[in-house]
Amino acid sequence: MGHSAPKIATIEGITQEIEAILGSMLVETVDHADELSFTVLRDALPQAMTLLRDRAQYQQLMEIAGVDYPDRPERFEVAYHLLSVTRNHRIRVKVSTDEDLPVPTVTHIWPVAGWLEREVFDMYGVVFEGNTDLRRILTDYGFKGHPQRKDFPLTGYVELRYSEEDKRVVYEPVKLAQDFRSFDFMSPWEGAEYILPGDEKAKGEAPGAPTPAAPAAFTPKTTEKKADTGAGEAANKASQVKSADAPAKPASATDEGKGAAKPEDKA
Repeated sequence: MGHSAPKIATIEGITQEIEAILGSMLVETVDHADELSFTVLRDALPQAMTLLRDRAQYQQLMEIAGVDYPDRPERFEVAYHLLSVTRNHRIRVKVSTDEDLPVPTVTHIWPVAGWLEREVFDMYGVVFEGNTDLRRILTDYGFKGHPQRKDFPLTGYVELRYSEEDKRVVYEPVKLAQDFRSFDFMSPWEGAEYILPGDEKAKGEAPGAPTPAAPAAFTPKTTEKKADTGAGEAANKASQVKSADAPAKPASATDEGKGAAKPEDKA
């Protein structure tokens, strides 16, 4: 019994077919890692998308993504990812632009492009001409700047907090209170240029408490006889102290009879 799902398409013949459909609108074709990317003229984007949908059977617009190349004259690329349900295949269509040149909208071809174009506008600042609802969609109201631009600071320009005094959320300039805010992302094992906490002594930089010097010569203690170990010295000293502190014993009658001479014996 055969399966109703379409077979996985190969790129054989698809490149030539799409190149013939796009004609002079095509700028560049890239075939890399079994993925096809077609760069088209910015002004011809709506016409190219219509041809790809109707004649090449790429019915669905799956995603619109932005890419920033600051070193290029037209620093932004807008990439459109198309899916063909009948071919079971995907392609990528790209156009180039900058901060000022608008990109024609494709919302009249795929209505879902309205939200996707708003994301690219919000993150990169790319303007889409013909989009009637080009508002920010990911950042907050009144947000300044575009977070995905490579010249945008990672910390942002403002920070928000809840003010008990004003009873509302307030925006303030970013205040970096922490001491360590300069991250160079260099691994210590690759030779960091800074002194890590705890490495001051090893590096010889600003030592803390001085390390005690080792003795010049060390002679291990040996015990060849019992007297060298000091065994029994504590007990002997204790007995001597006890006998010295004990009071003298009074002489008894018996002791007088044993050691003392009687008067009559002298006579």
